[in-house]
Amino acid sequence: MTNPAPARHDHSDTARQEVRTLSVPSAELRNELAGVSPSVEVVLWDFLDAPDGFDLTELDAAVLPYTGRAHLDGALDSAPNLMLVQTQSTGYDGVADLVAPEVAIATASGVHAAATAELAVGLALASLRGIDDAVRQQAEGRWHSARYPGLADRRVLLVGVGGIGEQIRKRLAPFEATVTRVGSAARDDEFGHVHGSDELVALAPHHDVVIVITPLTEATRGLIGRDVLAALPDGALVVNVARGAVVDTGALTAEVMAGRLMAALDVVNPEPLPEGHPLWSAPGVLITPHVGGNTEAFPPRILALLKRQVERLGSGREPLNLVRRGPWD
Repeated sequence: MTNPAPARHDHSDTARQEVRTLSVPSAELRNELAGVSPSVEVVLWDFLDAPDGFDLTELDAAVLPYTGRAHLDGALDSAPNLMLVQTQSTGYDGVADLVAPEVAIATASGVHAAATAELAVGLALASLRGIDDAVRQQAEGRWHSARYPGLADRRVLLVGVGGIGEQIRKRLAPFEATVTRVGSAARDDEFGHVHGSDELVALAPHHDVVIVITPLTEATRGLIGRDVLAALPDGALVVNVARGAVVDTGALTAEVMAGRLMAALDVVNPEPLPEGHPLWSAPGVLITPHVGGNTEAFPPRILALLKRQVERLGSGREPLNLVRRGPWD
């Protein structure tokens, strides 16, 4: 037996933290979340069609679709009482442009950590062991044995020390790679020293691999730029599982086409690369289509997070993973 829908409510200033109506972008999520809290009505809105059965003026919180953003521009303008948007991704670049400054933003931090970390290590392994070359040779029916660098004993510069960065660090340890971590500012934590991003140019000459997993912000846009790339030793590998714009595409393309650097990229800028872009066919480049967190682990993990969020919202508690606090400030 389903729970009856809670009564409609007004949005007075005294009730600004009471989330009573939450929209989700799929019927599957609506059905899974409908009975989690008797205080929160879960409704369906896919952002493509007009909401069915409720008025956007009554919407308190919205879960955004997992992928795609073009159709979201302006969609939430008709929800004047919105308090919270919840992403299904770890990154939240561009989300602030969709809503008013007073609306809180929560991410799916933690949901994609294992999957993205395994892809980061997988891309590094595939490139450093020549697996991408072997696949091309197999398609040609050609047998070519060669010695590749491998991951063991490589010096890895890990740019990003959040949840996914930590999962990458843990997965690199069994491969006997040496890891140097870089964050926004220098500090020490339980795992040792974290270098500041202002040290990247100085650190780059001493590392064979750069793995990028920092969020895209104004401070990190172009962080792995011409100077950092030029400072890397010949044959170094750049792995990007963050956002394409964290790496300077033009500078990376120039280094790769010169035969000096290799690249393994799950994200690019622009995304996707235009037809005929040199990186599509450049030797030493491996590209995957932004699938870092998109494994079969995603559906149960995002559902578990959203259930916790609905429980917290229904009991008046602060949402998890707030990156902009809004009414919870």
